[in-house]
Amino acid sequence: MASITLDGVRKRFDDVTAVADVDLRIDDGDFVVVVGPSGCGKSTTLRLIAGLESVTDGEIRKDGESIVGVEPKDRDVAMVFQNYALYPHMTAKRNMTFGLQSATDFDDGTVEARVREAADLLDIDGLTPNSVSGCGPNWPSSTTSSGRRPSTSPTTRPRR
Repeated sequence: MASITLDGVRKRFDDVTAVADVDLRIDDGDFVVVVGPSGCGKSTTLRLIAGLESVTDGEIRKDGESIVGVEPKDRDVAMVFQNYALYPHMTAKRNMTFGLQSATDFDDGTVEARVREAADLLDIDGLTPNSVSGCGPNWPSSTTSSGRRPSTSPTTRPRR
């Protein structure tokens, strides 16, 4: 895991301020839930941490080092999105394998071991995406993210 610090972080899209002067410290090992109304900047803040959006003003540090301007692939952050794509013709396990093979440089043995660990934990090995609704709507990206074992994993809630 890692510590994350946001100091005066602001994100503007043209004349709209999506995130205004956020100061936040998340210590290594903390589990933080950000709650607020739709459109208040929760997901945008997570996207800023992951590097999927650029900071307009302020500083984001991971373990004390600035990550502003660092490419998303170099941040060791695995974003779990509220919108996800599944391949219904594949088993849950195959969907997870496909995600790890696509998103990492892991060899086949590492991918297989990490997918097996997550599939066993969730008891979804032979199931299809349509039959795993009880696991929650973020299971595909959550399991791919956990298979990567990132230092940070921002997760947005599913939309209803």
